[in-house]
Amino acid sequence: MAITFKTPEELAKMRIAGRLAAEVLDFVTPHVKPGVTTLQLDTLCHDYMVKVQGTVPATLNYAPPGHRPYPASICTSVNHQVCHGIPGDKVLKAGDIVNIDITVIKDGWHGDTSRMFYVGEPSIQAKRLCETTYEAMWQGIALLRPGATLGDVGAAIQKHAEGKGYSIVREFCGHGIGKRFHEEPQVLHYGRAGQGVELKKGMIFTVEPMVNAGKRDIRQLGDGWTIVTRDHSLSAQWEHTCAVTEDGFEVLTVSAGSPPPPAFVGTGSAITA
Repeated sequence: MAITFKTPEELAKMRIAGRLAAEVLDFVTPHVKPGVTTLQLDTLCHDYMVKVQGTVPATLNYAPPGHRPYPASICTSVNHQVCHGIPGDKVLKAGDIVNIDITVIKDGWHGDTSRMFYVGEPSIQAKRLCETTYEAMWQGIALLRPGATLGDVGAAIQKHAEGKGYSIVREFCGHGIGKRFHEEPQVLHYGRAGQGVELKKGMIFTVEPMVNAGKRDIRQLGDGWTIVTRDHSLSAQWEHTCAVTEDGFEVLTVSAGSPPPPAFVGTGSAITA
C-alpha cells in the first residue's frame, strides 16, 4: 500500500474526525474514577459517539488479518497493559493509570487519539512515566516538517524515553490514517536520525509511543488482543494524529480538554482546539 497524500479538502475532513475523537476523551474524563469498570467507560463512550456525535466507533468488530473481531468501541489499557486492552468487568481503583484509545469514523474519515488518565492520586513513579511518555510523543511531533524523516521522529522519541531510564515497545507503531484505519507509512518510535521515509506535505499519520517502566518485552493475552509487559512493569501511551504541512505540522486530535503541549514545543505550527 502506497502512502496517500491528502488534499486540502481531505485534510479539512480529517480535522473534523480528529477533533471528534478528542472530544470523546473530554467527555469520558470525569467518569474515570475509582469504582467504575472499563466496560462502563466503553458503554459511555459508545453511546456518546453514536447518539451524540453521529460517529462510528472504528474499533468495534475491527478484524485485521489473523485477529478475531475486536469486541468493544474503545481500548482501555490499565497499569501493565500496553495497548488494545478490552473493556470488561475490571474495576478501576485509586492509584491505577489507564490509557483510553479512541478512533471514530466521520463521513468515512478516521480520527485516532489516546490519553493517559490517573485514577485518583497516582504514585510518583506512575506519574513520572506518564509525563515522560507525553513528552516523548511531543519530541517526535515537534520535528514534523517536509524534508525531515521518520527516523528523526523515532530517534527523538527513543532518546527522550531511554534517557529517563524507560524502554520503548518496538512491536507496535504509529501509522498512516485517512479513509482507512491503518495506512502507510509505519511510524516507528525508535530509530536513527536521517533514515527512513522522507516527510512531505499532505502526509497524515499517528504518533503514539508505548513506553514501559521496565524492559521493553511484551506478550499477548489469551483474548487475542490485550498486550501486557512481560515483566509486569507499568506502561504508558499517548497518541495524536498529525498532518505534515507546507512548513511544519498540524495536530488534528486537539479539543478543548486536550492537555497543552510541553513548553519546548514551538508556536509556529498549528496546535489548536
